[in-house]
Amino acid sequence: MSRLRALVALTALAVASGLMVIIPTTPASAAACAAPWQASAVYWGGDQASRNGRNYQAKWWTQNEAPPGTTGVWQDLGACDGGGTTPPPSGSCNHPNWVAGTWYPAGSIVRYSNGQYYIAEHDNPGYDPIVSTWYWEPYTCGSQPPTNPPTNPGSFVVSEAQFNQMFPGRNSFYTYSGLVAALSAYPAFSKTGSATVQRQEAAAFLANVYHETGGLVHIVEQNTANYPHYCDPGQSFGCPAGQAAYYGRGPIQLSWNFNYNAAGNALGLPLLTNPWLVQNDAAVAWKTAIWYWMTQNGPGTMTAHNAMVTGAGFGQTIRSINGSIECNGGNPAQVQSRVTRYQQFVGILGVSAGANLYC
Repeated sequence: MSRLRALVALTALAVASGLMVIIPTTPASAAACAAPWQASAVYWGGDQASRNGRNYQAKWWTQNEAPPGTTGVWQDLGACDGGGTTPPPSGSCNHPNWVAGTWYPAGSIVRYSNGQYYIAEHDNPGYDPIVSTWYWEPYTCGSQPPTNPPTNPGSFVVSEAQFNQMFPGRNSFYTYSGLVAALSAYPAFSKTGSATVQRQEAAAFLANVYHETGGLVHIVEQNTANYPHYCDPGQSFGCPAGQAAYYGRGPIQLSWNFNYNAAGNALGLPLLTNPWLVQNDAAVAWKTAIWYWMTQNGPGTMTAHNAMVTGAGFGQTIRSINGSIECNGGNPAQVQSRVTRYQQFVGILGVSAGANLYC
């Protein structure tokens, strides 16, 4: 064996045995830095953030715990390029600074206080670009803004695992996919305000839904004797589906011919003539519930959506659904049942319940 061949053989043996490590001729470059960690941001399992020149990945839901943290929630992914600071965006920029409370139409580009640029995905009244990530997305300065800003109406602040935890005994009709598909009907639902407010609204909606349906068990109203009572013949459109066709259905138990008519007109569905769609199509059922939540005051003074996003509180959502039947001492046990469920659900989502829980 020649001396060269012998040297090659010995080298291979040393590498294979772990006695020798091959050093690359050029050092490997560090990974690019993820978006800087923000105290106000909510991070879910798998989300990444950078801090002090290192990338970290969240193992589960967290907020306000700076990486590397003390609870073990952050996994250190190693050093990243940028030395802990995000490089300035490429290209020349002369976009204005973001100002809270300023109306920004979709496609607007602003410079935030962290030096980064953001583009409005949807019209908004000056929501914080870091907090309201549905309304804003990061923008690389110098790139062309999209002709039609991207939307993501299918996302939901409640994961499927959390939904299953909230409704362990639900009827198979009430699918998570049906709920997600229904979100496109009212994009502001659980997408308005801070991350905390968004989760509080989702929890409030689902807590009331739980109460109305016995944990998403019942698709239709159980007292069939009530069915003929939900036709108001004095309405100009009458009851074309039949006297007893407008009984309670779906997550909010939509009832009365005038509600089916209004919901159908708003959603572009023939609910007045075919109310059975609400009990046969999960997405339709969820859409009618979100329609009521977003647009109807009911016996209250505001929509349930406005109650949650303006700080009026969970108690006002109860008033919007059942009014004096439960509120003002009408049925304190029923109110407590709703409040207890809401407190359980915000716990699952990792946020506080807020104030004004009772009505």
